[in-house]
Amino acid sequence: MEEGLKQRQFGRQAFGLDPAGYDTARPAYPAWVFDFLCEHCGLAPQTATFEIGAGTGTATRQLLKLGASPLIAIEPDIRLATFLRRTNPDAGLSIVNMPFEDAPLPECSFDLGLSATAFHWLDEDLSLAKVARLLRPTAWWAMLWNVFGDHDYPDPFHEATKSLLGPPLGPSGGTNGMPFALDVEARLTAMKRIDAFDSIEHRTSKWTLDLDTEQTLELYATYSNINIRPDRNEVLDHLRRIVVDEFQGRVTRHMITSLYVARRSR
Repeated sequence: MEEGLKQRQFGRQAFGLDPAGYDTARPAYPAWVFDFLCEHCGLAPQTATFEIGAGTGTATRQLLKLGASPLIAIEPDIRLATFLRRTNPDAGLSIVNMPFEDAPLPECSFDLGLSATAFHWLDEDLSLAKVARLLRPTAWWAMLWNVFGDHDYPDPFHEATKSLLGPPLGPSGGTNGMPFALDVEARLTAMKRIDAFDSIEHRTSKWTLDLDTEQTLELYATYSNINIRPDRNEVLDHLRRIVVDEFQGRVTRHMITSLYVARRSR
């Protein structure tokens, strides 16, 4: 319990070192995700929505573009929240700068809830129970991740750098070698355990992320297990040498986008 609390506290401030750099470097979510939310989960103009762990707005911008309003974005890191507000002046967007667990949100008031590459930092059962209380009957909940790495394909860059970088910090690595976002049985079981959802579904897609040297460095500079290190700059310099010397300045990462959706029971 204490270790989980420490991880959650770390996750609330692990990504705000360079918000603009984070926003530029992190890949967007595939278009099919938002098509699915529109076609199956009711995302449309005037959809009352909340987003957990909005960060710099990678998913937020798409929600706003597709009409989510009002949209309440919950982001505990003041640096990310400030960037999100400055770069998204939309009047329909409100930002709550506190952890989701503490955020005073109106119950039974939302048509859609979303968390994009953030929900693993929360206490799963307590947070899902709160999500259910916030949603109106028949409203939808969605959890979304972009996962770096696919066990079905060789990952030479990961193999070349894992001793330098170490394992991921926090709960994203999951248990028993299965990333949190890809542990389908565990995620579906958790949503069923709350006994407040039906029409629970999981979908994935596989794709590749091709990066040059600078793009690789910019992406890895956003990783929490690099930013926490006192030798961060030396690690990034070493990473650059690996990209240039061993990969001729081109890196390909195999990606999996993982989406879970569930409907609030009547």
